[in-house]
Amino acid sequence: MFDHHQAAGKRFSRRGRTAGVAATAGAALIALVIGTHPAAAGVGSGAPNRSAAAPAAAVAEPGLGSGDLMQSEDFFQSGLSPVGARVGLTGKQALSACSGEETMRTLTRGKGVAYAEVAWAFDSKGTSLTESVTASSTGTSAVSYERQLNKLVRGCQDEPAGHWYYGTAHAITVRGGKGSWYPAYGGNGKVAGGVAVIRSGNRVGIVELSGQPSDDAGYMEGIAAAAINRLSD
Repeated sequence: MFDHHQAAGKRFSRRGRTAGVAATAGAALIALVIGTHPAAAGVGSGAPNRSAAAPAAAVAEPGLGSGDLMQSEDFFQSGLSPVGARVGLTGKQALSACSGEETMRTLTRGKGVAYAEVAWAFDSKGTSLTESVTASSTGTSAVSYERQLNKLVRGCQDEPAGHWYYGTAHAITVRGGKGSWYPAYGGNGKVAGGVAVIRSGNRVGIVELSGQPSDDAGYMEGIAAAAINRLSD
C-alpha cells in the first residue's frame, strides 16, 4: 500500500511495501509494454481513456493464464485508467499488504496445479492493483485456501489508532462464483482501496486495490465481481 500504510510503525517492513515490490515474481514476470497489444490502441495518442491488457501469450498448464486475471476493460466502469501490467505464472507475488512476504505458492505449500498473478499500474497517483490466483486439485482444497486467505485479511481488521486497516467483510455472489470483499481505510479513517478473496470452483485468489478516486467503500465490490468472473473456468 502507499502513504496510508506507511503509518504502520514497527509493522512497516511487513505491510508497508509498494505495489512495485509486491509485483516482483522473479524472471518469469512478463512486463507489458504499452502499445504493443491490440487492447492498448490509443495509448499515447491523447485519448482520454487509456487502456492496457495483460499479455495474451502468458499461459500456464494446466488451466491458468493471463486471461483468467483482470483485464483493462474491467476497470473502465470504475473510472480507473490502466497504463501497464506485470504478469507472472509462478505464484511468488506477495498476496497483499497484510500478508507480508507470504505468496500464493507458500499459502498452498506448492500444491496448486497452476498459478497466475498480475500487478496493474494506473494513471492515478498512488493507485495500483495486485491479483494472485491458484487452481487447486480439489474443491476441498480450494475451500481451505479461501478460508486461509480470509483469515489472513481479517488479521488486519483490528489495528491501533492511526494505522490503516481493513473494514467489515461483505459477501458477494456473481455468475462466475463467490467471494468476500473488504474496504480498506487509511489511518485518517478515509477509504483507501480494498481487498477481496475470490473463488470459482477449484480456483481461488486474492485481489487488492491500493488507493481509489472515490470515498465510496462499495467501490471494491465491482472490482471483486470482475475478478471472480474472469477467474471462472
